[in-house]
Amino acid sequence: MDKVIEKKKGLKPKHIIWGIGALFILFLLYKIVFAESQSVYRVEKDKLTISNVKDGLFNDYITIIGQVEPISTIYLDVEEGGKVEEIYIEEGEMVKEGDVILKLKNNDLNTQIMNIESNMAYHSNELRNTQITIEQQQIQNRRQTLQIDLRVIQAKRKFTQNERLYKEELIAKEDYLQAKEDYELSLKEQELTYQKLKQDSIFRANQRLNMDESLENMNENLMMARKRLENLNVKAPVNGQLGLLDAEIGQSISRGQRLGLVHILTDFKVNAQIDEHYIDRVRRHLPAAFDRSGVDYGLNVKKVYPEVRDGQFEIDMIFEGDKPENIRTGQTYHIRLELGESEDAVLIPRGGFFQSTGGQWVYVLNENETEAEKRSIRIGKQNPQFYEVLEGLKVGEKVITSSYDLFGDNDKLIFR
Repeated sequence: MDKVIEKKKGLKPKHIIWGIGALFILFLLYKIVFAESQSVYRVEKDKLTISNVKDGLFNDYITIIGQVEPISTIYLDVEEGGKVEEIYIEEGEMVKEGDVILKLKNNDLNTQIMNIESNMAYHSNELRNTQITIEQQQIQNRRQTLQIDLRVIQAKRKFTQNERLYKEELIAKEDYLQAKEDYELSLKEQELTYQKLKQDSIFRANQRLNMDESLENMNENLMMARKRLENLNVKAPVNGQLGLLDAEIGQSISRGQRLGLVHILTDFKVNAQIDEHYIDRVRRHLPAAFDRSGVDYGLNVKKVYPEVRDGQFEIDMIFEGDKPENIRTGQTYHIRLELGESEDAVLIPRGGFFQSTGGQWVYVLNENETEAEKRSIRIGKQNPQFYEVLEGLKVGEKVITSSYDLFGDNDKLIFR
């Protein structure tokens, strides 16, 4: 009779194999689902620049390069065109106000002046003839006045005599009336003559006045033309140094053309170009300074130009107090321009990382300094040494401040 064999209970070798396989699959699933999804880049630590985040005094300034310029420059714009005939003073020489720098020649202007002089001579002769005519007419008018006055006197005398004789009935009434009428007629003729002479006098006076004004205008035109002729001598407008003289013998110069400039060297200013990033913070009267041979020299912002060109804007600064000895136009200085008051802040040194991140994030080291992770930050002001950190970093942490160009978009760096 057959006997039933019972199955043995407990773990068998195949169960162990299945268990190991299940654990391996679970491990793989964990690595896929739960493991870190960060991208990693391995880098040699000794090739990086690592800086400490620290708390310190942030000095709000920038360093700029300034160039010495004359305090003022006067441009040489010719008032009259012509050909360059002679050059008396060369570029770079010192000039005094009124010195003739060069001489121009303008034949058309000379012809114009000759025509004006000829017209003026003609009108002057006409004026003299008119004056003679007026004087002659005045003599004639006086003679006419004397004659009419004499006629009135004679007519009056005859009328008076006839009136007395008529009363005594010694003459006829007709003779009396005729003498009276002659007398009255002479009075009316005298009145009309006076009116005519008065109007003639007014006309002659106006005629003379117009001639005088015409002659005066021509004289002024002649003076202006001669002044234009004098403007062919290009003169220094002020005392200074002649610069950038753009003229050659025989060259044709147009009216209003700029030939050069004169630097006023009684004082100097410093001109500088600044990145447009600071345009809202740079204003007049900001202090600045530079060091030369161990001596600090103070400056003050005098003018801020509003135009931005090629990412930069321009400022002019003037000296406060002493100036360096033997200062020369064109010299350059490294200037410290103060933008604001110093204050406590969280600081990190400047570095190449800023060009890659724009200051929006950095790599921060862990406590063991074996790796670094990307972290968002917010940077405020900056000076030539430090960035002011507003958010994202704590004092004592360490960050990579060298360039990030080789790291790509990796979230973590592991040091080798």
